[in-house]
Amino acid sequence: MKSLLLTVGGVAAVLALTVGLGTASASTHSASNATKVAVASSGLGRILVDARGHTLYLFAKDKHGKSTCTGKCTAFWPPLLASGKPVGTAGAKTSLLATTRRADGRLQVTYNHHPLYTFVKDARKGQTNGEEVNAFGAEWYALSPAGTKVEKNSDTSSTSDPGAGGYGSGSGGGY
Repeated sequence: MKSLLLTVGGVAAVLALTVGLGTASASTHSASNATKVAVASSGLGRILVDARGHTLYLFAKDKHGKSTCTGKCTAFWPPLLASGKPVGTAGAKTSLLATTRRADGRLQVTYNHHPLYTFVKDARKGQTNGEEVNAFGAEWYALSPAGTKVEKNSDTSSTSDPGAGGYGSGSGGGY
């Protein structure tokens, strides 16, 4: 009987250790998989970027922290999605990060109550081809680390970016 109790006690100890290690591993794993938002320098100044270094944008049509970009809009302006609490790194404030539930049920990252998006024409780090584009009913802006829209200054707004592909036209860029 005594050896049976020792065996049961040993199995319980091993099981508790295994569950404990599994939980620690899962929490480390989920933290490393958290959606990250950072700050980087660009031609517009310091702006928010995703984990790949791509510019993050707000859509001026979004209100009260809810996304209005759906359907075809998301093909051009993919929402920054998360499976849990997003994390601020490299100058982005975690306190300004949250999520909002999209109509399809997925979680979209918000910063200072602005749902965040990338732009398909930003193929490399540091590109800001979506800045001040008027498409899908409103303008798109990069975000500052404070969580406010970034606008081109008068020195840069007079220059045209041939790589933007006409997406800045006031007519909505043909969407």
